[in-house]
Amino acid sequence: MAEQGTVDFSTGPIARKIVSFAFPLFIGNLFQQLYNAADTLIVGNFLGPEALAAVSSSGSLIFMMVGFFNGMAVGAGVVISRAYGAGDMERVKRAVRSDAAFGAAAGVLLTLLAVVFTPLILRMISTPDDILPLSTDYFRIYSAGIFFSVMYNVLMGIMNALGDSRHPLYYLIISSAVNIVLDILFIAGFGMGVGSAAAATVVSQAVSSVLCLLRLMRGEAGLKLRLSTLRIDPSEMRSILRFGLPSGLQNSIVGLANTVIQASVNTFPAAAIAGFGVYAKIEGFVLLPITSFSLALTTFTAQMTGAGNIERARKGVREGMAMNIVAAEILGAFLFLFAPFLVRLFSDDASVIMYGVRQSRIEAFFYFLVAVSHGSAGVLRGDGKAFVPMFVMLGAWCVIRVIYVRIALLLTHSIAVIYSAYPLTWLISSLVFIICLRRTGWIGRRAQ
Repeated sequence: MAEQGTVDFSTGPIARKIVSFAFPLFIGNLFQQLYNAADTLIVGNFLGPEALAAVSSSGSLIFMMVGFFNGMAVGAGVVISRAYGAGDMERVKRAVRSDAAFGAAAGVLLTLLAVVFTPLILRMISTPDDILPLSTDYFRIYSAGIFFSVMYNVLMGIMNALGDSRHPLYYLIISSAVNIVLDILFIAGFGMGVGSAAAATVVSQAVSSVLCLLRLMRGEAGLKLRLSTLRIDPSEMRSILRFGLPSGLQNSIVGLANTVIQASVNTFPAAAIAGFGVYAKIEGFVLLPITSFSLALTTFTAQMTGAGNIERARKGVREGMAMNIVAAEILGAFLFLFAPFLVRLFSDDASVIMYGVRQSRIEAFFYFLVAVSHGSAGVLRGDGKAFVPMFVMLGAWCVIRVIYVRIALLLTHSIAVIYSAYPLTWLISSLVFIICLRRTGWIGRRAQ
């Protein structure tokens, strides 16, 4: 029987169970995006286009660093979900302890490296001299709190794997409120600079990670975590690496590719850099249903394959993918219609608005391709085939995207080249994923 606040996928209407699991994830991710966007929105309105560009130029770097641990959390979640679905609570405990210990050690190391090498990193991505001091202030302070971001993702992943997507939502609501209040207080109230926006984010991430830890320590998420027992179990760590390393490497290398593309964006005026960053924040909201349904599909598929219920898993894949695609296109249409209003929330600079709206309207109607790619990747990870989405994403979203942008910019130095790279590579990955799902039996024929 499922613990209070968790979702047991093995019984009941599948679509309702997937939605009941995905909806708290969606709301939680919404609040996470809100406190991420709060920096951009408040900085853009109170500190101007240069400060906005400084914050925007760090987005891909932050994703590259933290994305690895996000992917590892997904992989660890597969191990935990499969053990939980099979009723093996001893293995669940070993996997949770190993995951938390690894996250803590890696978070400390990443924090130290990022703080020390901030200037070098920003120079490597061609950050313009006119925004380099502001970018350095923001990125270095943000880097000082990366430990909390890593730990939140690890602990949230553990809770999601146990079927509890509600309590991470509550904690994100609290931390989002903390971040927004501190942003307004520091910048609008005290007139502090761009670094204070990063400080507000660090405090809010610390709040959410501590709240997740306390719930796990109280044993209210299905097991009781004790800090004194945290240690890496070699066997479980191998399993976590088997499932998590492909996702983690995929996120990091996609983040690296986006950082390379950010370097190309940095060759355009500050308004273009700011517009690109504003669009990225808006897109983060639009993609929330996609990431939520995809994670729900990963947990659902892992639990059902762990329990040996393949037919129920296959039916859930069809229903989950359909809901994912429909949600993506509805929000894409919304973005196309309301792009000017949404971009203007972040900046009233006419040039920034022009760049942000242009990118929004080029990409808006192609989000169904992102739903296909992320949903398929979620299914394959839950089925234990984590290397497949890794290679597909790396090939399409990294290698092809970077090569296309670099060659096309040599032919015409237009920002539209960068905008068009995304729908193109989404299409390529979607086609490959459809072939993969057919060959593995998840769509088109009976699963073996």
